[in-house]
Amino acid sequence: MYASREDIGYDFGDDSKAGSKPIKPNANIDGGWAWMIVLSSFFVHILIMGSQMALGILNMEWLEEFNQSRGLTAWVSSLSMGITLIVGPFIGLFISMCGCRKTAIIGGILNALGWILSAYASNVHYLFLTFGVTAGIGSGMVYLPAVVMVGQYFQKRRALAQGLSTTGTGFGAFLMTALLKYLCTEFGWRNAMFIQGAISLNLCVCGALMRPLSPKSVCEKYAARSNGEDNQAKALSHSAETIKSNRVLSEEPEKKEESTNEEVLDSVQHTEIGGRSRSGRNMYGLRILKTVSQLTVTVKKGFALWYSSYFGAASLFTNRVFVAFVIWALFAYSSFVIPFIHLPEIVKQYNLSSQDNIFPLTSIIAIVHIFGKVILGIISDLPCISTWNVFLMANFTLVTCILTLPLMRTYISLAVVCALIGFSSGYFSLMPVVTEDLVGTKYLANAYGIIICANGISALLGPPFAGWIYDITQKYDFSFYVSGLLYMVGILFLLIQPCILKRQPKEKSTEEAQV
Repeated sequence: MYASREDIGYDFGDDSKAGSKPIKPNANIDGGWAWMIVLSSFFVHILIMGSQMALGILNMEWLEEFNQSRGLTAWVSSLSMGITLIVGPFIGLFISMCGCRKTAIIGGILNALGWILSAYASNVHYLFLTFGVTAGIGSGMVYLPAVVMVGQYFQKRRALAQGLSTTGTGFGAFLMTALLKYLCTEFGWRNAMFIQGAISLNLCVCGALMRPLSPKSVCEKYAARSNGEDNQAKALSHSAETIKSNRVLSEEPEKKEESTNEEVLDSVQHTEIGGRSRSGRNMYGLRILKTVSQLTVTVKKGFALWYSSYFGAASLFTNRVFVAFVIWALFAYSSFVIPFIHLPEIVKQYNLSSQDNIFPLTSIIAIVHIFGKVILGIISDLPCISTWNVFLMANFTLVTCILTLPLMRTYISLAVVCALIGFSSGYFSLMPVVTEDLVGTKYLANAYGIIICANGISALLGPPFAGWIYDITQKYDFSFYVSGLLYMVGILFLLIQPCILKRQPKEKSTEEAQV
């Protein structure tokens, strides 16, 4: 139902040559160190996404501490969530140049710094900078590499692997909600944020576990997957030919630039050999020159890959199904975030605090969310099941729950709806799989960066919008209705665009026959 990466026109260089030779599978693909990558990504989701899902606890503390409006205070949480995702395209540039491991380690340090500095906040605007921006950028620098690395290490069990790793969000929301409640009660919210900052330094350990695959292993993965997908239908074959022809033209100057860079490095190496016979100082200077040259080549190649993905002939935006996917992401994420931020306030308004203290509604969403991701991932990996159809069904279930949530007034009814929200939102584990099917593993970092950037805009605007509507109407009902309707618009884009793309080749062939 959706276009694969062949439909966009991306090629992987020597895939045809690699497919003609006997391929020795790498032990780390679908096994071995791949499961350590899943474990690393699992803890990243606990420490980043899980803690963000528990920000409703801190949001109540900030309301009492600073006496600001709900709309303004909600910006702190939404900034952190939104910036984590919005920086995705720029983090893709870092990954292209530095790799996932270095990017994640730097991000872990930034995230911890943001939490620690926020403990000294004197007003809400201070939190905008420290928690919203600093911790948000750090989170984004760890989150995207965690998702990309799982996609690189898995071929056959991608949906299951992504499902297992992203269950960390559910575990994290449950654990961090209980942890932050305890820390705020025992030590106050400032010390709670300081302790959370120390815990967040474990993100650096998770980043260190992200060992990159060798280029040979990546090529073998591309070749094996392309051989397994030769019989798939190509919905965009007429547009793919144009893009491929453009890409061939754009590859020529890239090859010339690479050959020029190689010549520079060779000349530096020859000069270095001659320098050994002259003096040690000259040799030391030439080594520095060689290092700078190699770094320059790496930066140029990384930037060229990043730039071509967004603005080149093989731009991701030439795939209209991918564009529809981006539009959907602009509306979807806020519908999931709003309940986490505002449910504690809703429970207090309905006088259900005593029951919610025993078993919080946000914890119900988090626990069922874990099972939803695993179960949906297992179902999507079945050969007779379409990942796209599972993805759409989960979206329809979630939007229905968002629209019916304001109608519930008892704890039991709210718990049932929250459980359905948790299960259906398990489709988040399928987003990297759907994205990879659209653009391929080579462009996964940049493509998924765009998707989570759109999610970030949704998360950035959703909670403050809900708080602003409450300040006007003194009810949260309209917040859920409006976000649900916007979410439905995004789902309609996903339904309409693939149908249009399927009709176009048929219409074109009919016109050619008439001519």
